[in-house]
Amino acid sequence: MRRLVRSLTVLLVLVFTSLAVIEVSRLHTSSPLARTDAEIVADALPRLAFQRAALDGGSAVRMQQLFPEGWFFSYTLYGLTWLDVGARSAQLKDRALAEARWALSHVDSDEGRAVFDPSLEPAYGVFYRGWATWLRGGVVALAGPGAPERERLAADAEALAGAFRRQLGATGSPFLTAYPGQAWPCDSAVGIAAVRLAGTLTGTDRAGLVRDWLAAADTRRDPATGLLPHTVDPSTGQPTSGARATSQVMVLRFLREVDPAIGARDWAVFRERFASTVPGAPGVREHPQGVDLAGDVDSGPLIRGLSTSASAVALGGAVVYGDRAAAAALTGLAEAAGLAVQWDGERRYLGGALPVGDAFLAWSLAARPWTGGDVTAATGPSWTWRLPWYAGLTALLAPAWLLALVAAGIAPFGRARQPRHGVGPGHGSTPSGPDDAAPRPAGESADRKAGAGAPRPPVREPDPGR
Repeated sequence: MRRLVRSLTVLLVLVFTSLAVIEVSRLHTSSPLARTDAEIVADALPRLAFQRAALDGGSAVRMQQLFPEGWFFSYTLYGLTWLDVGARSAQLKDRALAEARWALSHVDSDEGRAVFDPSLEPAYGVFYRGWATWLRGGVVALAGPGAPERERLAADAEALAGAFRRQLGATGSPFLTAYPGQAWPCDSAVGIAAVRLAGTLTGTDRAGLVRDWLAAADTRRDPATGLLPHTVDPSTGQPTSGARATSQVMVLRFLREVDPAIGARDWAVFRERFASTVPGAPGVREHPQGVDLAGDVDSGPLIRGLSTSASAVALGGAVVYGDRAAAAALTGLAEAAGLAVQWDGERRYLGGALPVGDAFLAWSLAARPWTGGDVTAATGPSWTWRLPWYAGLTALLAPAWLLALVAAGIAPFGRARQPRHGVGPGHGSTPSGPDDAAPRPAGESADRKAGAGAPRPPVREPDPGR
């Protein structure tokens, strides 16, 4: 039984060590900026396989129960990621278009519009219309000029553009409502990016509208950070809350498509003000440094002020802004903390408990700019963010290995087994003689017992001549 316990102890320590080695290797996972297109595609395919299986199994309905746009994002991000894959791989272009169109058909259904209000301008609000138009624009961009979605894209983009023009003319605000009486600048950032993309694809000049939108947005920034605010008054567009990571990462991802220079400037400010202060966790804070508030329905649960959802989306921002240091850190953190498992051609995080979270991460890892020029940013952090992981894993492994050495009886940590003597021929024992088999008198001396079988020294007789 003792031998079994010792063997199991050593085995468990070896397993634990293997898991620690895997975690360390994941900390050093290459970011998309350090990969080729082929490597990015190969990484994306098992993620997309899991998402498709999850969607077929009803995951979008389950995600809708967690937050208001869970159903919508589950399909939209799946389609957008496939479009990025198709743009990187000519061999997968047709499949990517088929999967993206399948996702678009769900977004463009009654179920896809169910939680949005048709009375808003544009119809169903800027959140729905902006994301749906962006996805449709991506399909047209990948399919080419003959895409059957082209006519619908032009109509939806014109509806969005008209709503922006009327709002700017009536109130001066660049921000449209997503739900009755509620407006988030991040939703309008998606909308104006979709308008710009559609104009590029259909040959419609909307440069003036884009300039007016950017100018109006600049007058309604959060005074504390200089970034676009989280929420605004739906009538005036004036901030009603400061900048927050949950919305800012979306603003930045799409501001890159509207004006790369402004986006890069805001990205640098965001990274400075919202960077994690938690050792070993280079994620994104929900609130600026110095502001500590609880999570809510927008952010979800916070871990020491960090937002896991914002950190996943920020990875995509780091990629499109060419921020190599931030992309490497956010990729390593996601891989190490997400406990990813891959089998049967599917890759999932946290056991697949939150498929929409996998969808956001896959969208970020496959990210690429769709419009605009090239920009490069460098905001950190340095490689030293991994040091707390090294220290923590070492602190756990050291006592585990000490226990294994003791259990294995390896000197000087454990008592080595001593050989047994006198057990028979071939084991180093002294052959017994006839005297050893005979019983010894009770008064025999101790040294006689100790030296059984040894020759007795000769007795010297007295010398008579002395």
